[in-house]
Amino acid sequence: MARPKSEDRRNAILDAATRLFAERGLTAAPTSEISKLAGVAEGTLFTYFKTKDDLINALYREIKLELADAMMSDFPRKKSVGTRLRHVWDRYVNWGIANPKQRKVLAQLMVSEVLTRESRDAGSAPFVEFQAVIRDAMEQHIFRNDVPVELISKSLAALVEATIDLTEVNRAKAKQYRDSGFQMFWAGITK
Repeated sequence: MARPKSEDRRNAILDAATRLFAERGLTAAPTSEISKLAGVAEGTLFTYFKTKDDLINALYREIKLELADAMMSDFPRKKSVGTRLRHVWDRYVNWGIANPKQRKVLAQLMVSEVLTRESRDAGSAPFVEFQAVIRDAMEQHIFRNDVPVELISKSLAALVEATIDLTEVNRAKAKQYRDSGFQMFWAGITK
């Protein structure tokens, strides 16, 4: 009889994949090395993930859930649009600074051709409330009407990434980068 799957083993495999993908990239990290780093046999890895592509898709969903949890926990639902977006901004920046390996791997995963539509949809699902804030702001005519909704969230992500990059280089200016970055974002989308 086969042993039951262990959440600890699954997590060890995902953690090992994160570390190796961050160091080497998605294609240069073989499953044999991921297994070794996780402390499991390679066959065990394939018990949890049928293929390396399945592992990559699972890791994407896992990292997106972690990011969503960081961004959306304690979300100030009854506050102004600006306050809600600033909450998302600050939490995203904090997550990126605290999780450099996951951030680096997520950037690779976002452009990976092996991600399935199901994984992309699952990765977007936890951000529904964030998208609702954007729609609410548009309906309330807070945002410019000539800016496409999808460009707003992409702009936020790009400016957050720039803020994190600059903060990693010069921690002394972290608050200035965070505040200026958000002000640039806000000024670009509001009337």
